[in-house]
Amino acid sequence: QVQLVESGGGLVQAGGSLRLSCAASGRTFSTYSMGWFRQAPGKEREFVATATRGGSTYYADSVKGRFTISRDNAKNTVYLQMNSLKPEDTAVYYCAAGSGMRVTTTTSVNFWGQGTQVTVSS
Repeated sequence: QVQLVESGGGLVQAGGSLRLSCAASGRTFSTYSMGWFRQAPGKEREFVATATRGGSTYYADSVKGRFTISRDNAKNTVYLQMNSLKPEDTAVYYCAAGSGMRVTTTTSVNFWGQGTQVTVSS
């Protein structure tokens, strides 16, 4: 069992930056692929970024070049650095852990965090 707790959300103006953190419980963090998803009101939850067990990273086209995912296995933490934020990035952001190669779909997720709100004003 893995428990995930996100932090770092908030309100920011367009063009600004935020860094989300996700702290995981347990001693098996390094065995999971980690990812971030987001869900805007009235929309389905969508993939944002993933970091595999080996440290490879993949991004949704909509955030490529603006967001950076990283993981610190010593701290059991995964981060999402978000730069050049746009109003369309407004959503609840969820941390996710999966036992597969990568977490890029909701069906590949074994554990979810509770979510943190990110609001980008224009």
